[in-house]
Amino acid sequence: MSEVYRQLGTPAPGGIVLVADHASNAVPADITLGIPERLMHEHIALDIGTEAIADLLAQEHAIPAHIAAVSRLVCDLNREEEAPGLVPEASDGHPIPGNIGADREARLNRFHRPYHTALANWLATAQPALILSLHSFTPRLATSDAARPWEVGVLYNADDRAARIAIPLLAAEGLNVGDNLPYSGRDLNYTMNRHAEGEGRAYLGIELRQDLVATPGSDARWAALLARIAQRVASALA
Repeated sequence: MSEVYRQLGTPAPGGIVLVADHASNAVPADITLGIPERLMHEHIALDIGTEAIADLLAQEHAIPAHIAAVSRLVCDLNREEEAPGLVPEASDGHPIPGNIGADREARLNRFHRPYHTALANWLATAQPALILSLHSFTPRLATSDAARPWEVGVLYNADDRAARIAIPLLAAEGLNVGDNLPYSGRDLNYTMNRHAEGEGRAYLGIELRQDLVATPGSDARWAALLARIAQRVASALA
């Protein structure tokens, strides 16, 4: 049992697995962030909707999942170790006073490194044909007036094999699809850079708009859609 991650399902070699870096808003009892409780349910603390979708993909669609179990405000698991935002002192205009002066090395040793070591070992055993990386994004940042009209984004860095297949498939579902939007995987892609691109593994980076995954029944609909798309992508890559 780990405070940093949980794993659901048993991967089969040549199958599909899922990774959800920002699925949880949990904060260990010995860490105080010093922010209002309401902010712990907003996008700065977690990727809204991803935990429920990840659970369903593992339990009902045979896509085993490696799921973060700690808030990104405690330690952002999708950041390089040296990244300033690894232990954020502010997020989308909200100060995080409990992180000011925090011991970064302690957070790395307690959260970041165990998460990625476990993920590396899990993937080495799994030998998947495709990694599905699941995130979600806010429709509008508090610090920006720019709307984010995309319903789903497909993110990638150098390896766009899966993205090029998935984008038209998602568009054919009637979705407004962002190609490396609302932000670029060339700028923010640490987990997939390390465990997918760095190891020659194909991956599909998915961002879901949060207002579309926060309604009743939406998690089941998105899980079914993503399972179908991921299976078609994996088949096309084979």
